[in-house]
Amino acid sequence: MTKMKVIAINGSPRKNWNTGTLLSKVLEGAASQSAETELVNLYDLQYKGCTSCFSCKKIDGERACAMNDDLTPLLEKLRTADAIVFGSPIYFMSVTAAMGAFMERFLFPYSIYSMEIPSVFPRKIPSGFLYTMNIKKEQAEMMSFLMASLKPFEFFTEMILGEKPEILYSYNTYQYSDYSRYEHSIFSEPEKAKQKKEQFPIDCEQAFQMGVKFASQFHSA
Repeated sequence: MTKMKVIAINGSPRKNWNTGTLLSKVLEGAASQSAETELVNLYDLQYKGCTSCFSCKKIDGERACAMNDDLTPLLEKLRTADAIVFGSPIYFMSVTAAMGAFMERFLFPYSIYSMEIPSVFPRKIPSGFLYTMNIKKEQAEMMSFLMASLKPFEFFTEMILGEKPEILYSYNTYQYSDYSRYEHSIFSEPEKAKQKKEQFPIDCEQAFQMGVKFASQFHSA
């Protein structure tokens, strides 16, 4: 029996904090259904974003990024993944620079400027996005520009991979191990501690169920 392969992409420089924890929960959920899993930390890799060389757009060319760096083996591995989940903290009103550069390199080669063929990715696969942020849900929803900044990659992921991605937001996250060392007057540390204790475990369970759903879809296909 062929095993499903789920790859999680961590766009956070802090491997074991909020984003990394949620991604690990997705993989735990998939593994509970016998899937093979892998977590990739983008900040371990040396690479750049797209350089607009258009090699991937050449007629009869290889629909792959021509750049050769630490991202190259990962991009090749993603071609055979059965599900991909992307995770990023929101530091400055968008995904991290590492995640943005990665998404350019991953998605752009599979879009070939063709109305008839919107995607040349090998097949349709499920995907998900996990976003962690230090503001509250109601604050995030009031910032239309913030939510809008997250939509382009979701849109192109759906277009390229062929399925609408699952989305999970984790709000009001706990940022520091010691709040006394940092200026944080616009945030309430006790409130964040309460959120971490009461809501973050719920977010983790939702992430776990996302992985279960990916694996269940694979087995029922």
